[in-house]
Amino acid sequence: MRLPIVLSFSGHDPTGGAGVQADNEVCMAMGAHSVSVITCLTLQDTKNVYQVKPLDADFIVEQARLILDDMPVGAFKMGLLGSGKIVAALASLLDDYPDIPVVLDPILAAGGGTPLAKATFRDTLQRLLLPKVTIVTPNVPEAEVLSLLDSGYRAVLLTGTHDESTHDVINTLYLDGQIVSRLTWSRLPDVYHGSGCTLATAVAVGLAKQLPLVEAVAIAQQYTWDSLSRARKIGRGQFIPWRCA
Repeated sequence: MRLPIVLSFSGHDPTGGAGVQADNEVCMAMGAHSVSVITCLTLQDTKNVYQVKPLDADFIVEQARLILDDMPVGAFKMGLLGSGKIVAALASLLDDYPDIPVVLDPILAAGGGTPLAKATFRDTLQRLLLPKVTIVTPNVPEAEVLSLLDSGYRAVLLTGTHDESTHDVINTLYLDGQIVSRLTWSRLPDVYHGSGCTLATAVAVGLAKQLPLVEAVAIAQQYTWDSLSRARKIGRGQFIPWRCA
């Protein structure tokens, strides 16, 4: 029986907390095979991101096509994309693989607060890529910046970790603008590095296993909460989720 395969387009995080390293850990823990195309190199620690160096868009697409010609990829996960050229190139790539579900974590800022997306990048993301993804997994600030709940995109999983007006964390799944699921989780006490990567990749694993979207989202949330609840303070900044148990 073939393992489900998730192709991750993400940045390289030297701390191991986020990016392709996080995606690989999620896939391994959830019974999938991870393949990855690195989109950016980063200069960062567990406190913040200090510099992002996007790789060549054509090189990224060429590597992705080699993987897609070689393996039956079951889902795409997209994280830190780094430049408008990369966004446009990946949007064009998706036209050739319309049957593969796409999970997008729209990373606009680092956990430490550094902005990671200029206005031109956000515009390209909205115009070219967002209409082609299966589900997007923003936090509240990202959803507001991208106007995700008013744009008509098919599926949005709005995470409530940044909404401190609620005692618990409430994650809401919208399909075609309508709420179809709202799950509540105990708010954990710390700040975590790579939580968004963990959630988005876990959703992608579920879709690669051909689970219904609502079920894949629910399982991904439980796995993410479990990973965060076991997180460890390895560096001097944010906690790093323990994804492997």
